[in-house]
Amino acid sequence: MTQHLDILPLTKAAFAPFGDVIEADPATMRFINGGTTERFHALSTAEAIGDGARVILNLFRGQPRAFPFTIEMMERHPFGSQCFVPLNGRPFLVVVAQDEDGRPGKPQVFLARGDQGVNYRVNTWHYPLMALGEQSDFLVADRDGPGNNLVEFFFDTPFTIGAPTL
Repeated sequence: MTQHLDILPLTKAAFAPFGDVIEADPATMRFINGGTTERFHALSTAEAIGDGARVILNLFRGQPRAFPFTIEMMERHPFGSQCFVPLNGRPFLVVVAQDEDGRPGKPQVFLARGDQGVNYRVNTWHYPLMALGEQSDFLVADRDGPGNNLVEFFFDTPFTIGAPTL
């Protein structure tokens, strides 16, 4: 038997316990390049912990998920943040959970618009990339360097996500 998870809209306030929402926030905007470019400044901070660690940029190509979808596991990265920004303007799902004594609690599911990204804080439990509808590319900033930066947890009882309304 599985437990059903509801899908919520991605907002800065709702996502704050897990990291940052990356979006064009008018409060952070300033003009640069002689007024020809709007810069949305310091939307989040990338972290890379450990000797020899560095922040790298990657391109991830996510395949669309079929629904209903079952969440059987979650992962976290103890030595670095991880940021996902969609490049095709397509919405995607973000699945996160609070830590409960070294394991993820009940997952929360957010629907990110195609103009929103997320930056997971160090050690934030999350599900891998969940593209919707069609193949989607993401710019991903995360940690590279020595040490195991991946912890996985498999639930005894999985969770189910119904099809999102796009």
